[in-house]
Amino acid sequence: MKDIRLQEIATLAYRIFLAFFFYQIVRFLFWFFNKDLIKIDSVSDYFSLAYHGTAFDSTGILYVNALFILLSLVPIVINTKKYYQKFLFWVYFVMNGIAYGMNFGDFVYYKFSQARLTTAALHVAKHENNLGKVFITSVFEHPFVIFWFLVLMFFWAYLYKKVKINEMKPKNKWIYFSSSIVTLCITAILVVGGIRGDFKHSTRPINLVDANKFVKNPTQANVVLNSTFSFFRTIDTNNFEEVHFVDEQFIHENIHPYKIYLRENVEPKPNIVIFILESFAKEYSGAFNKNTKIKDFVSYTPFFDSLATKSLIATNAFANGRQSIHGMSSVLAGIPSLTDAFTGSPYANQKIQSIVSVTNELGYDTSFFHGAPNGSMGFLGFGNILGFQHYYGKTEYNNDADFDGMWGIWDEPFFQFFAKTLDRKKSPFMATMFSVSSHHPFKVPEKYKGKFKKGPLEIHEPVGYTDYSLKKFFETAEKMPWYSNTIFVFVADHTNQIAYPEYEKAMNRFAVPIMFFSPNPKYNLHGEITEPAQQMDIYPTLADLIGYNKPIRSWGRSLVSADKNYMVVNSDSIQNQFIIGNYIYRFDGKEVTGVFDIADKNLEKNILGKIKSPEIEKGILLCKAWYQDYMNRVINRKLD
Repeated sequence: MKDIRLQEIATLAYRIFLAFFFYQIVRFLFWFFNKDLIKIDSVSDYFSLAYHGTAFDSTGILYVNALFILLSLVPIVINTKKYYQKFLFWVYFVMNGIAYGMNFGDFVYYKFSQARLTTAALHVAKHENNLGKVFITSVFEHPFVIFWFLVLMFFWAYLYKKVKINEMKPKNKWIYFSSSIVTLCITAILVVGGIRGDFKHSTRPINLVDANKFVKNPTQANVVLNSTFSFFRTIDTNNFEEVHFVDEQFIHENIHPYKIYLRENVEPKPNIVIFILESFAKEYSGAFNKNTKIKDFVSYTPFFDSLATKSLIATNAFANGRQSIHGMSSVLAGIPSLTDAFTGSPYANQKIQSIVSVTNELGYDTSFFHGAPNGSMGFLGFGNILGFQHYYGKTEYNNDADFDGMWGIWDEPFFQFFAKTLDRKKSPFMATMFSVSSHHPFKVPEKYKGKFKKGPLEIHEPVGYTDYSLKKFFETAEKMPWYSNTIFVFVADHTNQIAYPEYEKAMNRFAVPIMFFSPNPKYNLHGEITEPAQQMDIYPTLADLIGYNKPIRSWGRSLVSADKNYMVVNSDSIQNQFIIGNYIYRFDGKEVTGVFDIADKNLEKNILGKIKSPEIEKGILLCKAWYQDYMNRVINRKLD
């Protein structure tokens, strides 16, 4: 019996079981540190989520331990020797330690991304040269993450060593080798089944979308998932594929991928200045929360609020993505980020019609400003694709005395550089400023310590600083000759930390401010837009205001036109989300999986199949039609 290696098989099973045990512990800790964002009603609900998470744990654990399992069972006679077992120990804990650590990173990362770690993070990280600083800062700010990681890894190693393999030499090598081959074959089948999620040939391997099968609201899917699974499942994935749900005539009549806005005699052409404000969520601004009825609401943006009284504001607007680069593609080119980000796909490098190409065509000078090291966040590369004529970053600023030590030049001095650079340009110009300072690690310049409201969130103080930087920019710009004929746009790239329960709701995690301001009264940029709007609406609105008068490829709409047909689109990285009319739809790329009343911003009561109406049936068809058109245009390079 010894020659069929029962001792080694049992010990291997014990060691793999330990991984499952510790993944359940880290699942609980992940939820505990994010329980304000992920609501679970009862203990039984939590255990249900944890139980269903075992399938996703299996995939992650077996991915990571495939080599360890092979080395544990391969028939090489020396398997039970102490030095070989020590070698296995290090293989096991190096591989598992790295993978396990991903889950601890999500304790903090999730608060900013509202999504589990995926390879999309690599598309951002590859453009950064300050990751070491970011990591060290995060460690000092969140020591509990390292503490729990080390405690659990030591405890894991302790339990691992409690079960040892006694050294033995096979007596009957024919039995030893033949039984080993049988064991390896059976194990391989089990491992493949575990990685796939089941053994049915007819079903696809489980992916992030499948976590939604077991939840009461979509945010709970992040408890079912684990970071190891979500990272490995998105390696080398390209979920861009053509689909066919409807005919092209239906798309032409209902999706309107091309729009034209006719406006007479817009001369001279206005300058355009777009501020994409880092993490500047709707939650932080009083002007955009007048109707939310949040008790004891506090605003951290006094200048922004004052400017809003003289502007056209969209108070029910949403981001079309989750990361900064998604904000850039959504605002400037009207291209959202779905479960897979367009900007990280093989299709990003193509000719794209955008507000950049439109203004280039009209003879504008076009520039992009970002105070970080040139190329950070992928902005330089994507800016070149869009066709910006000039890029101004930390290099062009050329004064490291104003560097914040982490991300880039502080907003106040870089905004002044922005104004002065624009003053040297010939009108008309289109310039985009992507701010830096309202970002982790949430610092303000030393000279402004204590000047801005701190509030309950770390981000409140730097948001106040960015707001102050905007004020100083306008004090400078309004004295310049180009100012009087300029249209200013303000929008956040995405949301960030959350203080109020209203913004913990699944859809409101995408809630951003959108504001248009011009000192020139002829553009009539005043009032409030209360119906749903999105970042993708900015490009067609600007094309309308400057009198482009030609067809534009756009999934958004001009907010200053009579066009009231909207389809707000975004994704929580697991499924795509649409706001159409009176309902919110969740769509996995194949089928609509949920329909929710538009008032149900937390997506708690799925009425799919429970309430039937022509509007819902049409909405389901519109989701599919929009998705079909998106995939067709991205894959077949029809974005120009």
